[in-house]
Amino acid sequence: MQQTVEIVMRAQCPPGACVCERERLLADPAADVRILQLTRDEEKKLLARIEAIASYDELRKMVQRMHQLLGMALHITPSTNEVRSVRGFSIELEALPGLCRKTRQSIPAAVRRCLDQHPEIAFAILDAHDLFGMGRFEGRSAGGA
Repeated sequence: MQQTVEIVMRAQCPPGACVCERERLLADPAADVRILQLTRDEEKKLLARIEAIASYDELRKMVQRMHQLLGMALHITPSTNEVRSVRGFSIELEALPGLCRKTRQSIPAAVRRCLDQHPEIAFAILDAHDLFGMGRFEGRSAGGA
């Protein structure tokens, strides 16, 4: 007996309200449609989990899981200028066909709320990007700048 697995997909946004390119994504048979599995209910759960993150390691793992399961790439980097608050971080979710415009705004907002609640995570991000002068950023060569 063969079992069928039903994949629940996100409901379509109203015409003109979003630029998610859902139709183009569904029309391409080779496209990665994992992002469409992020329904509105699942998005609410994801936002709650992001806001509940309590450490830098948890944040890194969540970013990895989002990429593995949904194909989303989230980038959190300090500004090139001085970082005085959480607003000094650049939190961007890469544009991805099928990713709703509202989701692109709500996930970075949830990360900002998490960083507001846990400033130690913000300090760890700064440390990981070598703003404290500890030389631990992996992308830099040993020869200097």
